[in-house]
Amino acid sequence: MRTDRVEYLSFTGWVEPPSDVRPPPDGDIDCRVAVVGGGISGMSTALRLAQRGQDVVLLEAEFCGHGASSRNAGQLAGAPGGDLQLLNLLSRRKMPGMMRLAENAARHVEEFIAKHDIDCEYEATGNAFAAVSRGQMGRVRRVARIVTRAGGHVEVGTAAELGIPRGFVGGMREVVGGRMNPGRFSLGMRRVLLDSAARVFERTKVTDIVREGGQVVIATPHGRVRADRVVLATNAYAGEWGITPRNLSVPIYVVEVETEPIDPARLAALGWTSGMGLVTQHAIMENYRLTPRNTIVFGVRRLERGRSYPLPERTPDPALVEELAGAFATRFPSLADVAVERAWGGWIAITSSWLPVAGRIGEEVLYSIACNGHGLAQAPYVGTLIADAIVDGERHPDLQTLWHDQPRFPRPMMMGRAGLRAIWAVDRFNDRVNGSRRNARRGAASGSGAC
Repeated sequence: MRTDRVEYLSFTGWVEPPSDVRPPPDGDIDCRVAVVGGGISGMSTALRLAQRGQDVVLLEAEFCGHGASSRNAGQLAGAPGGDLQLLNLLSRRKMPGMMRLAENAARHVEEFIAKHDIDCEYEATGNAFAAVSRGQMGRVRRVARIVTRAGGHVEVGTAAELGIPRGFVGGMREVVGGRMNPGRFSLGMRRVLLDSAARVFERTKVTDIVREGGQVVIATPHGRVRADRVVLATNAYAGEWGITPRNLSVPIYVVEVETEPIDPARLAALGWTSGMGLVTQHAIMENYRLTPRNTIVFGVRRLERGRSYPLPERTPDPALVEELAGAFATRFPSLADVAVERAWGGWIAITSSWLPVAGRIGEEVLYSIACNGHGLAQAPYVGTLIADAIVDGERHPDLQTLWHDQPRFPRPMMMGRAGLRAIWAVDRFNDRVNGSRRNARRGAASGSGAC
């Protein structure tokens, strides 16, 4: 696969930045609730608060939708993130609640898109846990049993039965969810927010957050914001301030790339009739999805941990783009001559439990974080539930599933550079073993035919 003319982007390949970025505040501000972070979580929280008559201020370091909200693969998931077998082992009692939350979150986003007429190319295709080998197909069946037992809605089948490319053995379809342009979705949500009563300040870097006299004071280069309540909705960036709970999450940089436009006849030959987004069953997944512009967006495969705060703005490592291109050629051998056109990346947050979390610090500070790669669906929903909890004084059962009254979290395991490298190495070893088995079967079949 050709990678000699890749455009490396520091933002995203889905959309251009907005041209109407809001200015920072001019001096000190008082408000009832302040929201720190303008991703789809923070925007949803601020929007819901404004709709419910609250005096709300949102502070965003760049512009709303600048981070992972606009940079992901655009797969609206209807199942929890992380390793579902491990989650079932460690948190089995939580699985029904997590499953309910995941499906409710996807439906919430679908309703939001329809209500506000957001043109984000959404299609309710579902998504597939796709198997690249017989071993992974066994994993798919085990995960399907876990999801079904927890109340989820999935279908298991061969590649032909699911309508996914024949280079995959088969998989499990999430019935709820689909695919979209996440950049358009984020900017569409931004438009709705800017039309609300919320006070939105972009280009406003928060430098410190402290509790003081029953309120919270937020410092910025342009003045202080004093609020009765503060919601931290900064996901991977939350570790920049001392108020953040220790070990809340680990910042991880992930990469997505996009091919050049592909002849529709060649795409049709893949047998990808469902149009579903695909997530492989590696320990560190690979994701693949079609776009309306006849390209394929794909990514992840390797996780890179952030070393320190503040997290840097960066572009993808060309070596990782080369590796992703090699994986693409393996999964789609008929398209091995297609070129990579652009590449981008972004910071997400991973928790030690691989579960999304929400909670409070004292009475004044609330937070939600780390949907572990499934934030496109879950972040807007959880943000809305947090806003309702502030107004109503009680928590929805879905929010209660994630809730921590005491912000104490264990140290993340296997999330160091060495641990992530080891997980990646196990995936590559299994790929080589599975590749050798496939070649052996092909050789045996060829020999039988010759006889």
